[in-house]
Amino acid sequence: MKVLVLNGPNLNLTGKREPEVYGTATLAEIEEKIRDLAGRIGVETDFHQSNHEGELVDWIHKAGEAYDAVVFNPGAYAHYSIAIRDAVASVPVPVVEVHMSNVHAREDFRRRLVIAPVSAGQITGLGVSSYLLGLRAAVELAGKRVRAERNGT
Repeated sequence: MKVLVLNGPNLNLTGKREPEVYGTATLAEIEEKIRDLAGRIGVETDFHQSNHEGELVDWIHKAGEAYDAVVFNPGAYAHYSIAIRDAVASVPVPVVEVHMSNVHAREDFRRRLVIAPVSAGQITGLGVSSYLLGLRAAVELAGKRVRAERNGT
């Protein structure tokens, strides 16, 4: 099984940007924790981060063809990117949306999530664990999808 872990804008600054909100783990450290878990559960992972909406859309489209699932932290795009929302809705693989902070307990504008309704699920507010739980959920959902396809349902 192959899972794409995709990160949106400003997540390249994780560990430096607002550590009181996002923690002190860098994106490289988060990726290492995900790789470790992926290895233990027998899953291959690829990682991409972009501050550019169109590039994220392109990666989501590619995920529909080359991956079994996506773990996606869209960052600020979660609140207003209809283009990314439509890309997530267009792919046949499960996309699990993750956020390190509890967006529901933050500013009003962060509570509006346009991608969540088309995501397979959402994990929020658990720091680095949001990614690890997101990976487990994505693998489980992808497995169900594969089994359903084999059974013709």
